[in-house]
Amino acid sequence: MTLVASHGVGSRLAAYKFCSFNRAVSTKMGAREPDHALLPRDLDGQRLVAKFFRALGDPSRLRILELLLSGEKSVGECVDTLQLTQSRVSSHLACLSDCGYVTLRRDGRKSLYSVADSRVVDLVRLATVLANENAEAVAACSRIDE
Repeated sequence: MTLVASHGVGSRLAAYKFCSFNRAVSTKMGAREPDHALLPRDLDGQRLVAKFFRALGDPSRLRILELLLSGEKSVGECVDTLQLTQSRVSSHLACLSDCGYVTLRRDGRKSLYSVADSRVVDLVRLATVLANENAEAVAACSRIDE
């Protein structure tokens, strides 16, 4: 499996590709890593995965993703439903779009956003279950800012 993530800044896109890391990988000394490796072996790949999760590290972005699961929404619809400012919603949607979580479709002058990959539902659902099961420990963690 190849992990590919795109990050757009304006019209410029940079793509990162990393080699397979979910199967046994040979090292310089011929040793094999276990089949259950979850992360890329290189630091750049690990940083990319961490950045992928940081994009979900804001409650407003999670709320926007949840709203978009019911279908395409404009910035205005997100503002009205979530009671956030237009600039905040636009900023969060730009982040989610840059990180590949949402896609943008133009309909005349209107910009419509939708969830780019249905697996996001599973990811957020699992994170919610794990957070709830570990709520006391997560709440007590002082090393991660809110």
